[in-house]
Amino acid sequence: MPRFVLLEHDHPFLHWDLMLEWGDALRTWRLDQVPRNAASIPVERLPDHRSAYLDYEGPVSGNRGTVRRIDTGEFTLLESCAGSSDSEGSIAFRLTGGTLRGTARIVSDASNAARATLMWQPASAEESEDRASGHV
Repeated sequence: MPRFVLLEHDHPFLHWDLMLEWGDALRTWRLDQVPRNAASIPVERLPDHRSAYLDYEGPVSGNRGTVRRIDTGEFTLLESCAGSSDSEGSIAFRLTGGTLRGTARIVSDASNAARATLMWQPASAEESEDRASGHV
């Protein structure tokens, strides 16, 4: 099962990097806030990152601040609809982490493919318990 990580990153300003394991790299989006309750969150598609960030906390090379792990776990890809470039289109996935449990859909802004919106729907308490115990 592919993994995900949510990192708090303090450079160039405080934000959160959501990274999904995608082959040998991590698909990455910069979030303006941590997904909590059902919400729409502005995000920015960043270049893919090295998979080492799945397990890393600490200073980032090149004097680019520090990252701190907020959550980690597994994700299930539900849907991926590509546009004309890698950053366009939409992607839907389910996160099963220590605190982040729910479904997300990231939809690119038609006028600026680097900008997008993450629509977050947390799992109900019952869904979280079923997944934790292995019942789907």
